[in-house]
Amino acid sequence: MLASDPGLIRFQKAGRATLSLMASVFTTLFLLQLAGTDAAGALTPAIVSGMAGMLGIMIVMDDSKKDKMLTTGLLGFSAMAGVSIGSLLAESTIFTDISMVLLIFLSFYLTRFGVRYFSLCMITFMTLYFSSILQLSGSQLPSFYFGIWIGVAYAFLFNFILFQDTAKNLKRSIRSFHFQSNFTFNLLIEGMQEESMTAHQREELRRNVLKLRDYAVMVSEYINEDDVQKLWPGLTPSQLRLYIFDTGMLIETLTDSIRSLKKANALDIEELRNLLVWVTRSLRDAEVLAHQYEEQNLREAELAVQALRLLIMDLFNREDKPAGWLYLIRRIESLANHVIEGGITIQQALHKIKDNEIKASEDTPEEDEPSEEDKSLKPSTKKAFQALTAAIISIIAGQILSPDQPYWVLLTAFIVLLGTESIGRIYTKGFQRSVGTIIGAVIGFTLARVVSGHSVLEITLIFAAVFFSFYLFEVSYTLMSMFITMLVAFMYDLLLGGISFSLISARVIDTIAGAGIAFGVSLFIFPKKTKDKVADTINDYLQELKPYVTEYVRSFREDVNVKELSGKGFLLDQKLKTINVEAQSLIKKPGSPRHADINRWITLFSAINYYARHLVASSYRKGFDYPDELVDVFIRIEEKLELNIETLMDLIKESGDGTLVYSLDREREQIERMAPPRQQSQRDLIHHLYFVWRINKAIVELAEELGAGKEQ
Repeated sequence: MLASDPGLIRFQKAGRATLSLMASVFTTLFLLQLAGTDAAGALTPAIVSGMAGMLGIMIVMDDSKKDKMLTTGLLGFSAMAGVSIGSLLAESTIFTDISMVLLIFLSFYLTRFGVRYFSLCMITFMTLYFSSILQLSGSQLPSFYFGIWIGVAYAFLFNFILFQDTAKNLKRSIRSFHFQSNFTFNLLIEGMQEESMTAHQREELRRNVLKLRDYAVMVSEYINEDDVQKLWPGLTPSQLRLYIFDTGMLIETLTDSIRSLKKANALDIEELRNLLVWVTRSLRDAEVLAHQYEEQNLREAELAVQALRLLIMDLFNREDKPAGWLYLIRRIESLANHVIEGGITIQQALHKIKDNEIKASEDTPEEDEPSEEDKSLKPSTKKAFQALTAAIISIIAGQILSPDQPYWVLLTAFIVLLGTESIGRIYTKGFQRSVGTIIGAVIGFTLARVVSGHSVLEITLIFAAVFFSFYLFEVSYTLMSMFITMLVAFMYDLLLGGISFSLISARVIDTIAGAGIAFGVSLFIFPKKTKDKVADTINDYLQELKPYVTEYVRSFREDVNVKELSGKGFLLDQKLKTINVEAQSLIKKPGSPRHADINRWITLFSAINYYARHLVASSYRKGFDYPDELVDVFIRIEEKLELNIETLMDLIKESGDGTLVYSLDREREQIERMAPPRQQSQRDLIHHLYFVWRINKAIVELAEELGAGKEQ
């Protein structure tokens, strides 16, 4: 059975926004007409109501449910303020312009105090924008206030009452993860049993492994203590997160290892092939999260891994030891055993007697390290001044290009600057918006002319355009812009009784002008070069990697809380994705001098991330036996790793000339010489440090490329 659409989260959010929009519009229309307002008079309050209902879903981004509920309520007051200011300043273009510029400035500046203020400024700006177009009189305001609160009420209803069951989303995402895992396990079993895998099979397996990784990240975003306790009483978020992480890592490791084993003809050994199939099949069939506990669920998997372990020991003891691929089998055995241990822990936690349940707080407060006060301008302040400059220029340009509707240029510049920091990202977003607007204008103008006069069909197309614009937002900004422009075309035709080519082409010109202004401002007002932004995101990644790796190494000599390493693993995945996103404008310029460097960096950090993910599988291994002399070696490893990462961060910021990085070759030689053989030690120390050496080697390699010296 295939897993469900990974776009389900986008579908649900876009669906909620569209339903809230529709319900707000139709309810406001119905109630106002019931109160005696004619259809024409009720239409504009209904549109504002729909806007409030839609924005109440899309722009509320607080962390906790309580904060989201408060922000949703405050949106109503902000929207009322927007239409009131627009009505009050209807006769004064200058003061309307000043109000809009001030709101855009505050929407960025106030984010330093919390994302709520952005949401409030955003809806105030949108309602002021709409009110200024309509030139509302004071007598019209009550119907608009009424519509606003209907919209806010529906946003609250759809967000917190009808679709508030986040536990159901977690359960559904876990089920999707299981389906995708089992499907990928089946592909692996087929690949093991066949003599060779075709190019199509390899590509299908690769795609499904990448999809599984996306599912794992999606599940991790849903995991919270309340929902986990509701679905699986006794289970902790850390246990669930670790299980998800380990399963994904096992499948990734199996995929890479099977490919290498086939190349080395290792799977020609029938016993090895049969054992790997047995391990894979038994893990696929294990019902780790089953509420009806059955002890035999994981017993077969334990037996399979035990048999694989015995085969590994046998291969080690042979005089003609297999060269080059035995470590792959050991890695599979290690990860599979870790998944089983995690599964047993989960099943025991699920069926623990409540009276004897021991609750331990998972979150250990960390002391804030004292940091020097940064006297430079905060990013939010820089962005606010960028937006302020762009807003002033946009209003002037709007008055020149479209005196009748001068604020479309301003709206475009505002949206293009939103969520972008580097020059490259602003250029890319502006270009995508311009292209999407041109395509949407052509399609929207054509469709609007075809369906003109058919109000029901036109309204249906408007709602469809709203849904697809939100659904495709994270997939393609160009497609989102296309549907937004189509929406505008249908709205013009519906409200004005027809649409002309000059009207829709004016919006295209305004959009291109707004995008150009945003890009131009980013070049001169607090410019942030793309390479600098990429460097910042890389340093953010390294900042997370440093404690991740050093705590892992420290765990070999003292008790360290490595319980949350799996959560940090997901965080590293997300930060690596951010590096890729920020570097896109450089990656897509093959002729640029930075192109080769950025590609090289991303390749190295992808490798580092891969190695770091493997450390989690070893983080719970205790009881390593080694001579006391190695304690000092572990301390030196920690110190060198920390110094190397800090040096690389300085080099990336171009402030580390003349610095040194340190190889771990000497420490590796000492550990491999003094560590007990596998037969004498319960844990294989050398095996569990393998990826530490790889991480340091990649860091040293990159640091040397950036000008650091190397000390053995």
